Amino acid sequence: MNALPQFAEVILPLSLPQTLTYGIPLELQADIAVGMRVEVALRANKVYTALVVALHNRRPEGYEVKLIRSIVDKTPIVNKRQIRFWSWVAKYYLASPGEVMQCALPAHLKIQSETRLLWTGLVEDPEAWTEEGYLAFEALQVKKELAISELRALVSARHLVAVLHELLERGAALVDESLKSSYKPRIEKIVSLGADYEPEDARKALFDQLSRAPKQLQILLAYMQLYAQQGQVRQPALLEKSGASPASLKALVDKGIFDIEEIPVDRLARNTTGTLKDITFTPAQQQAYADLEAGLAQKPIALLHGVTGSGKTLLYIRKIREVLAQGKQAILLLPEIGLTTQLVSRLYAYFGEELGVYHSRFSDNERVEIWDKVLNGTYRIVVGPRSALWLPYHNLGLIIADEEHDPSYKQRDPSPRFHARDAAIYLATLHDAQVILGSATPSVESLYHAQIGKYGYAALTERYLGVKMPVIEVIDAKSIDQLRPQGIDLLTPELIAAITDALGRRKQVILFQNRRGYAPFLICVACGFVPHCRNCSVSLTYHKSTDKMHCHYCGLKVPVIHSCPQCGSDKIRSKSFGTEKIEEEVQRVFPQARVARMDVDSTRAKNSFTDLLDQMQNQTIDILVGTQMVVKGLDFAPVALVGILLADGLLSFPDFRVNERAFQLMEQVSGRAGRSDGAGRVIIQAYNKDHPTIGWVQRHDGTAFYEHEIKFRELFSYPPFVRMIRIVFRHKEHAVAATAALTMADSMQKIDGIEVQGPVSGLVAKVRNQYVQEVWLKCPRIKEIIDAVKARLLHERSLLMAQRGHSALQIQFDVDPV
Repeated sequence: MNALPQFAEVILPLSLPQTLTYGIPLELQADIAVGMRVEVALRANKVYTALVVALHNRRPEGYEVKLIRSIVDKTPIVNKRQIRFWSWVAKYYLASPGEVMQCALPAHLKIQSETRLLWTGLVEDPEAWTEEGYLAFEALQVKKELAISELRALVSARHLVAVLHELLERGAALVDESLKSSYKPRIEKIVSLGADYEPEDARKALFDQLSRAPKQLQILLAYMQLYAQQGQVRQPALLEKSGASPASLKALVDKGIFDIEEIPVDRLARNTTGTLKDITFTPAQQQAYADLEAGLAQKPIALLHGVTGSGKTLLYIRKIREVLAQGKQAILLLPEIGLTTQLVSRLYAYFGEELGVYHSRFSDNERVEIWDKVLNGTYRIVVGPRSALWLPYHNLGLIIADEEHDPSYKQRDPSPRFHARDAAIYLATLHDAQVILGSATPSVESLYHAQIGKYGYAALTERYLGVKMPVIEVIDAKSIDQLRPQGIDLLTPELIAAITDALGRRKQVILFQNRRGYAPFLICVACGFVPHCRNCSVSLTYHKSTDKMHCHYCGLKVPVIHSCPQCGSDKIRSKSFGTEKIEEEVQRVFPQARVARMDVDSTRAKNSFTDLLDQMQNQTIDILVGTQMVVKGLDFAPVALVGILLADGLLSFPDFRVNERAFQLMEQVSGRAGRSDGAGRVIIQAYNKDHPTIGWVQRHDGTAFYEHEIKFRELFSYPPFVRMIRIVFRHKEHAVAATAALTMADSMQKIDGIEVQGPVSGLVAKVRNQYVQEVWLKCPRIKEIIDAVKARLLHERSLLMAQRGHSALQIQFDVDPV
């Protein structure tokens, strides 16, 4: 018989470099299991929920082990495969276990104590207290307990500590540090007929009794109708149908005619009725599916390269159904939350109640309930962005990464800075599952891996039902000059004519410019002064909707300048243009058209993105102006014209992936046109019409683009031929950041076989009042060298952070930056 474990390794949701060891009290040893949450104390008895990741009998040496206080769960909420996945993410992306836990678990599963004040029952004379002290004392008397955050809202910040001392010294409050779960189930009030009125003759007598009380009789009639239709009567529905007040219903409850019971209900319940849809392939889809199956028979990963509008989703659905039939689970990853809105409504028709959706726009309570539904097997397929990888799957058979090329799969901040596509491949290996990477414009890395035989490959080269690809025209942007006397600065005559034609045929138009705001910067034409953010080394962007200048890095908003602070001139002009300015000009040129804008600023509200999609679907929008949000997989049949307003802006960014990003964005946005009838048209406005990337987009020639790009990557040692790591240093003093970066670079130079670039200032040299320095590493794709590099990085960071004056220094690692 195995001995019961005496010690537990736990992860806390803190940026600690390793797990911590706690002792297990004798009375808990038989009940504890890996994957359970436990209550532990750390740092002056601050209480946290920790996650058990290992159990053993090895007593740590050199310090006294604290004991676990209690076990939070009856059964594990995280399985062993998840813990292995977390461990890999932490190790590969140079993150701490706590940072991974913080990212992976929904907020309400990370219970943390907050200091609370409990009323002792003391009654006091108000004259003996300070004014704010007695205000806090009264609140404590009424509520019986107060969190420190609530006390902070009651009293001024400068008196907070004094008031806290006053409450404790007078014996009015006790300090409580116990854990409190913030998850609350949704409660619904259900109305039922009193037991005395269940017999039919008793109900008849009740109708006679209430005939003299018409309002109460109306409630009874409404109840009988709802009960016959639904079998369960919710209080809000009863009050709405009867038109009665809560007081009238309470009177019937007091008489014993009705009972009201509070029961927990599913926040995520939805009505799915009818039979599930069948799948019918075109011959091209059937061939592509056969190739996909052949590829997956040889390799666990396959790249599905299908042109825009080819119907890749139907292939996904067929494969998912096969996996579900085997009793396994599936994940469909999407790069953006917005894409789930349009796709999920289609998927419900194929999967019904087995389909779950998971993303950050759900409330914390909803995310806990989704977690539980995956844990208990209710949801067998989950659709969502990168956060969907963290759910507690127990038997994965398939992971699909749609739009696999999209940089949104990479998490920037906070740590772990993981890439969901690459992490999904590792997660699949833990479950012995298959992976499908789908895209109309695959990443260079994925195409290379397919080329060398690491991935299977299947191509879908024609649109659904043979619909033609859109015709792409490249227009010289200089032709705008002839319209400037009319006040038109952004639209060429050719684009205006094309929009007029599309609107005349009752078709929709999408105009793309990958820059939000009204004017990316203002400039004094007399002296050249450009307003910059006082916290960041970037120009401020003018937003007409707020009539302020915004910093897109720190959020600063300042009033618009009307005279130059440098020379006093009033000749302030806007330069370049963003989506707000396009929207304004389009509305002026086409006053009868219904124009809308889709960018980060216009879709901040919870349902604003969904509302925009519904308006496009219902054709209550004629022209949609947007940033790259309009590029990502949206499918609107009536869109006949797409305009790319300034292609040059996509091709001038200082990044080795600039041509790849530009090709993908232009090809993807072009794919929104003519998806139903093949009569799509795309107009690209550019000053440099002869740029090779524009030519490849015009010919839809992804092969030529790839062949050129892969030679460039190999020649200059860029991925996929090397692994890259970016090290970022931030500090409020430039000298501290620069010296730390130089020290790190010198240390890394000592490792043979790698290339060290920098230190250099960041692309934005100052963000939120902190100077930014960067060091870039290029490492050969040799595991031993990469492991040595990562070990050296962690060691050097610990040495740098231990130096005097470096307590505020930030050092961040970005493995495989995009």
